[in-house]
Amino acid sequence: MPARKFDVRVVSLAPNELLKGRVALITGGTSGIGFHMAKAFLRSGAAVVITGRSEERLRLACGELNEDDHYKGRLFGLVMDNTRVDLFHDRFQKALDKVGSGGFPHIDILVNNAGVLGASMPNATEEAFDKVIDTNLKGVFFLSQLFGGYLKANKVEGNILNVGSSSCLRPATSAYTLSKWGIRGLTLGLAKSLAPYGVTVNGIAPGPTATPMLLKDGQGNITNKGNPIGRYALPEEIANMAVVLVSPMGRTIVGDMVYMTGGAATVTYDDMDYTF
Repeated sequence: MPARKFDVRVVSLAPNELLKGRVALITGGTSGIGFHMAKAFLRSGAAVVITGRSEERLRLACGELNEDDHYKGRLFGLVMDNTRVDLFHDRFQKALDKVGSGGFPHIDILVNNAGVLGASMPNATEEAFDKVIDTNLKGVFFLSQLFGGYLKANKVEGNILNVGSSSCLRPATSAYTLSKWGIRGLTLGLAKSLAPYGVTVNGIAPGPTATPMLLKDGQGNITNKGNPIGRYALPEEIANMAVVLVSPMGRTIVGDMVYMTGGAATVTYDDMDYTF
């Protein structure tokens, strides 16, 4: 692949009212894709609850998102661990209480974003495998079941958006890849089950993305020679599409996984090492 220089400037959606009056619960919203989705949703008029496992990280994320108090009254933080299915009812009620205190009658968007990497062959451990599956798939399954039931019982039309991955198209040699295959299947099943109740379910599948999960050293270089576009995706790009998918513009997109992979896993597997 020829050497290329990339302009990291991204066209973000201008402030708009696409999601005005809507309320979104975004899991794993303290950094990366979830954080930028929260920012894009706020800019589009929604109220947003972001979840994270750390009170401190939630405080910092909310502070950064609401730096100029522009979103005061529309941004809430909620401590929640995606592996603690036994606490989901309590945590969801806390989220409802938080938005209710701000004058919002319900939550009508769920973004299943929280996820972790790991448990790749040939050195996967059972502990690592369980952590990935519990976070990325089991938690999504049970939170979606809870949220779908809540929407149906309260006759609320809304959206579930599952954050998949280019890995849902790859040959699977890791718990992460298996979990994303599961997300792809779950998206289809939820969409078919909930569409009659006015609930639109879709997925968004990023390829390698410039988030702290992948660029752990904080490097600013987004070059990725293994990807056909030659670079990492940026989380702002993923967030823009998320707004479209949960807005009225995405009403007839049902059960789809929108691939934003730069060609990774759709036209090449060159960015992955399959050595056993």
